[in-house]
Amino acid sequence: MKHLVIAEKPSVARDIARVLGCSKKNNSYMEGKDYVVTWALGHLVTLADPEEYGEQYKTWRLDTLPMLPDRWKLVVIRQTSKQYHAVKEQIFRKDISDIIIATDAGREGELVARWILEKAGNKKTLKRLWISSVTDKAIREGFSHLRPGKDYENLYHAATARAEADWEVGINATRALTCKYNAQLSCGRVQTPTLAMIASREEEIKKFIPKPYYGLRAVAKGISFIWTDAKNNSGRTFDKSRIESIYKNAAQRIRITEVKKKAKKTFSPALYDLTALQREANQRYGYSAKQTLNIMQRLYENHKVLTYPRTDSRYLTADMTGTLKERLKACAVGPYRKAASRLSMHEIKADKSFVNNAKVSDHHAIIPTEQYVQLEHMSNEERKIYDLVVRRFLAVLSPACEYEEISLTGMIGKETFRAKGSRILKAGWREIYDADWEDLEDEDTADNSGSTVSSSLTDTTWPDVREGTELPVTSLSITEGKTKPPAYFTEGTLIAAMENPARYMQHKDQTLARALGETGGLGTVATRADIIEKLFGSFLMEKKGAEIHITSKGKQLLSLVPPDLKSPELTAQWELRLKSIAQGKESQSKFMAEIENYTKSLISQIKNADGTFRHDNLTRHKCPQCGKLMLEVNGKHGKMLVCQDRECGYRETISRRTNARCPVCHKKMELVGKGDAQRFVCSCGHKEKLSSFQERKKKEGKSANKRDVAAYMRKQAKEVNEPINNAFAEAFKNLGL
Repeated sequence: MKHLVIAEKPSVARDIARVLGCSKKNNSYMEGKDYVVTWALGHLVTLADPEEYGEQYKTWRLDTLPMLPDRWKLVVIRQTSKQYHAVKEQIFRKDISDIIIATDAGREGELVARWILEKAGNKKTLKRLWISSVTDKAIREGFSHLRPGKDYENLYHAATARAEADWEVGINATRALTCKYNAQLSCGRVQTPTLAMIASREEEIKKFIPKPYYGLRAVAKGISFIWTDAKNNSGRTFDKSRIESIYKNAAQRIRITEVKKKAKKTFSPALYDLTALQREANQRYGYSAKQTLNIMQRLYENHKVLTYPRTDSRYLTADMTGTLKERLKACAVGPYRKAASRLSMHEIKADKSFVNNAKVSDHHAIIPTEQYVQLEHMSNEERKIYDLVVRRFLAVLSPACEYEEISLTGMIGKETFRAKGSRILKAGWREIYDADWEDLEDEDTADNSGSTVSSSLTDTTWPDVREGTELPVTSLSITEGKTKPPAYFTEGTLIAAMENPARYMQHKDQTLARALGETGGLGTVATRADIIEKLFGSFLMEKKGAEIHITSKGKQLLSLVPPDLKSPELTAQWELRLKSIAQGKESQSKFMAEIENYTKSLISQIKNADGTFRHDNLTRHKCPQCGKLMLEVNGKHGKMLVCQDRECGYRETISRRTNARCPVCHKKMELVGKGDAQRFVCSCGHKEKLSSFQERKKKEGKSANKRDVAAYMRKQAKEVNEPINNAFAEAFKNLGL
């Protein structure tokens, strides 16, 4: 008898099959002496669309809501039905004794396999493979420690409850809003609070009134001293006349009253979880959250050089410490060879700064695997992400950075002036990074002026100064500044805000903050990137440069959505309940009964509301399919015309943002028009036909850019064909929106 292994993706299935000796290949599975390995393609089975529950739901009408199925139906996804039937055929083979679930080790991965097995009617015994990397070693160890499938029954119940609850609340609320206001409006328990956060930040920026503040800087013997208010120890004041008075009456000498030298240490920032990595990749390289996740997936599945990316932990478990030297040897290549080799020669002390079993749930932090690295086989994007992870791994294993902090206090008359500097004694973990490296994780940590606090540490070269010394002041100047409003969200800061939304809300609630902290915020590390893409795709928010702004449609949606759906508290409550279900402390049926009552209340609120929705982006362009006036919207990659009739769904791109640089000002240009009339347009006024642009690049010896432009245009054409209302795309596959 043989064992059937079900992986989540073909690439993972191939790795498992190779390790298990399955050399016989088929289009839908691989077979060996003891194992048959097959795969899903993500979800092969999903919850049925509303139409499957009755004829009355085929037309979107308010009087048919809420839709509350008595018995949930699973359907095979049409696009991948061939693979589903191939997997089902393997399940019912007479020579298959049991089934090993080898999908991603998490709640959603469990759902992928279990729904396939449930839809197929499987009765065979289940076992579970639970691994965090797909190296040969990890696969072998995982198969030597398979666990009974029943150990994960509660995880499956939690996953099912999440899917069914999102269906009931999301689809009902979306249909209700869309029908009542005859506009394409979608909402959900994660995307709507995320949108509300963006709106709240914009309102805060709009209401912010900058206040000018003033300070003094004195330079003596090459040392820059900053005036310090003796009352509050602040380096500035809002009282201009006070500063002018101090400046006017200041003496020409500063007397040093105190010299302090203190030995200090700094430790490396923590290992990455997915959110921290997405945020830093966005800040350093401008990568979107989705783009970073896709790159990580390739490094995990194809190159096998990094561990499982969808993790919310920044710690390792104690049993992993024995593998650290092997991981160091594997990544000792190229720019990492010297540091990795040095670290592998010494004993690694696994302290609580990065090893803590209590802070690891399903998966540990993202670190290198034991797989030998071939940097030349990686793309430029993959190299950048790999570089971030490896350097952080090496830094965490390195000694602390030791430095001497030097503080000088001086008096000019009766006023206090201070200077601070540092001298690095032992670089420690900072040797892993370039000299100008800064920790970007503290970018939102600001002083009360709104300015960012820098975490950089540089050597200060000062002359030797002792207490009691008087120095001539060579320069004394008044400094000015203005308090700054909070910054607009970028994709990096938004994904961090979703992880900790209480921090960004105007009204602080300790109970809410605690619940959000326990549940990991809005969405999960696996879903946040998709939520951001959905908000862009449904035109509820847009990009202006790197900044994210809410659209008029988004603002109107928030005014029409019931208050519950705008609060992150709902997600916090759900996730706490789902966690209890996964731990066997609560029943799925009890949770779903409460969700039904909540859905009824939600739909009642929408039906009885008095709001209105008005399209304020109508153009004079008529839809070529239905003749109605079209809307102009800012898509994530450019401007588009979209039919206002949600049932028509026609859209066309009118301009696309590109990476092509203007020859005049070197800014990125837009590509507008169609066919032979396409031209590049820059904000500085420069215009250039696409054909002229391509000819110019040929003359400059950069003909490869022609292919880049063509590839970019194909990508944009693909975007045009995607459904507009994709906030619940999985649920609405057959609705022709």
